[in-house]
Amino acid sequence: MKKIVSMVMLAAALAAGFTGCGSSSLSGQATNTSADKPSIGCAIYKFDDTFMTGVRNAISDAAKDKANVEIVDSQNSQTTQNDKVDLFITKKVSSLEVNPVDRTAAGVIIDKAKKASIPVVFFNREPLAEDMKKWDKVYYVGAKAEQSGTMQGELISKYWKAHPEADKNKDGVLQYVMLKGEPGHQDAELRTKYSIKAIEDAGMKVQKLAEDTAMWDRVKGQEKMAAFLAANGDKIEAVFANNDDMALGAIEALKAAGYFKGTKYVPVVGVDATAPGLQAIQDGTMLGTVLNDAKNQGIATFKLSEVLAKGQTPSKDNTGYDITDGKYVWISYKPITKDNINDAK
Repeated sequence: MKKIVSMVMLAAALAAGFTGCGSSSLSGQATNTSADKPSIGCAIYKFDDTFMTGVRNAISDAAKDKANVEIVDSQNSQTTQNDKVDLFITKKVSSLEVNPVDRTAAGVIIDKAKKASIPVVFFNREPLAEDMKKWDKVYYVGAKAEQSGTMQGELISKYWKAHPEADKNKDGVLQYVMLKGEPGHQDAELRTKYSIKAIEDAGMKVQKLAEDTAMWDRVKGQEKMAAFLAANGDKIEAVFANNDDMALGAIEALKAAGYFKGTKYVPVVGVDATAPGLQAIQDGTMLGTVLNDAKNQGIATFKLSEVLAKGQTPSKDNTGYDITDGKYVWISYKPITKDNINDAK
């Protein structure tokens, strides 16, 4: 009887030992997996923006097998975005990626993140310089908007000089219309300013026939362009749009007015080099655009936030990108026409 009891006790002890080893191994494995894949919260200003969709997809692709990135739609509402950020902070994410709805509201997000010791990488919409200085764990990834405006102006001035027929009334002055993005938005203001400055710097005279905001939106771009045409008709010699979506809307209005048939043509330029924009260039309805590198903006944003999530300081060695002033990653623009369209593709 004693022998039987001893055998039972031995079996139980061995079972307990194996169970303990198994639990220890599984627990250790889970901890390692969690450490290898940090949790990152990402807030986009709105999901139905064509360019930001490209950035969002690039972030998701870059994060595969490296981090758990939760991407949310702020629905073009700063209040909604603030709530999303609060939720991420409550979840104790390792780092934040924020494409602000309102760049002037970044300071509030930085204050909250700093209090929770959660590093922040802003992208595509640059916070105010004074807000960027609030904390040493705040970074920005984007492109310099003045560069894209300059390239737009250079595309138009090059076309104008190569095509004397572009000066419809033969007055030596470029009569243009401008479709702007969001009022007060840094990219909208700088692209508008520097596109015209580039033309003037090329020695050309300009006259603005009309300017209005279309909020980065294709449908609004079409509506505004239709209004421009109703007021100015064939006087318009060039169309500037702060992004491709508005440029594509303008093209639809121009098509309805009989343009792009026979010799009736007006040059249209945009920014972003989206897939629909590139198709319009191939079709001959858009003169050119400026490549706003969504892929590299997304990859750089993720690389910085991943490094920060691991408690490290971002550098070129661990991100692959140059960091200016210890805070900024600048992704260069590139002018795109039919001649070099494959560079954008």
